[in-house]
Amino acid sequence: MGFDARGGEGAGAPRVDALTDVAGVRVGHAEVAGAGALSGTTVVLAPEGGAVAAVDVRGGGPGTRETDALDPRNLVQRIDAVVLTGGSAFGLDAASGVVAWLEEQGRGVRVGPGPTQVVPVVPAAALFDLGRGGDWRARPDASTGRAAVEAAAATGFGQPVAEGSVGAGAGAVAGEVKGGIGTASLRLPSGVTVAALVAVNAVGAVVDPRTGVLFGEYGAGEPPAYPPAEVHAEAVRRLARVREETEAAGGGTPPFNTTIAVVATDADLTRAQAQKLAGTAHDGLARAVRPVHLLTDGDTVFTLATGQRPVPAGDPVAVNEILAAGADVLARAIVKAVRAARSVEGPGGRFLSYGELYG
Repeated sequence: MGFDARGGEGAGAPRVDALTDVAGVRVGHAEVAGAGALSGTTVVLAPEGGAVAAVDVRGGGPGTRETDALDPRNLVQRIDAVVLTGGSAFGLDAASGVVAWLEEQGRGVRVGPGPTQVVPVVPAAALFDLGRGGDWRARPDASTGRAAVEAAAATGFGQPVAEGSVGAGAGAVAGEVKGGIGTASLRLPSGVTVAALVAVNAVGAVVDPRTGVLFGEYGAGEPPAYPPAEVHAEAVRRLARVREETEAAGGGTPPFNTTIAVVATDADLTRAQAQKLAGTAHDGLARAVRPVHLLTDGDTVFTLATGQRPVPAGDPVAVNEILAAGADVLARAIVKAVRAARSVEGPGGRFLSYGELYG
């Protein structure tokens, strides 16, 4: 069954407030199995034929693969998948499993006459979650990447996306609370859809220490709901106790973090415009995480443009609303990630969720 440019299978399919509201885009998660494991991989699978792609890397300690291929000056025009993964630099092996699967499907840059004579270009970014489950060596590999892309391929178009402590967000931590996967979408008056998916693993804070409000909720469509003062005070005390217990046990969370994201649209963007969208989407990250883009961060945003909806040539206003929407949906996806995450306690430490602390 084909997909409709308005999103999902067939005409008029409902929006699910996820990256999959961009028609033809699918998402799959896989986690590392075994005791002491708390890591995973998320794959964003583009429609058949690929999508125009770009990237903007602003963190000082990125772990990435194939990002140079996305430079508008270079050869590759379209890509078929993006990998977000845990495991730091080790976890980039997950992309190899995605490359192998795409080769089997005959998807990639064609380099010969045979149906599988292709070279899939699969950009990837990794976040630091080593040891969060207790086992430093429990991290994603090619089999994890393959499981995630197979999960994406097995889903129908326009389906909801699992959020929270799944995929690349399994071992993510956001400041002092549990991080994870979040996704959100926006339909513009023009009919263009802009959506984001993010793995939030930030050294910066996502919670305002004065109020308990998530930073990403300030300036959103509606005023934030402030937690009661006594709830916030108790949350602060609980986090302090966990911090003291961790330090007393000789542990602690290394300050190596990364928030990695994919922003997608069905607009027919040029490669240069897609790269600009990746840049403006970082503004949403800066609204929701404070501070960002530090030397120990690997903050990276990829963009995909499927080209199903035309953008009037020579009309910068039409592009501007897409650029602004990229920041808005990424900020909201970060909020959703933190709200969907669940507390984790194990050999690698105790990570309390925002939901447990604030309800």
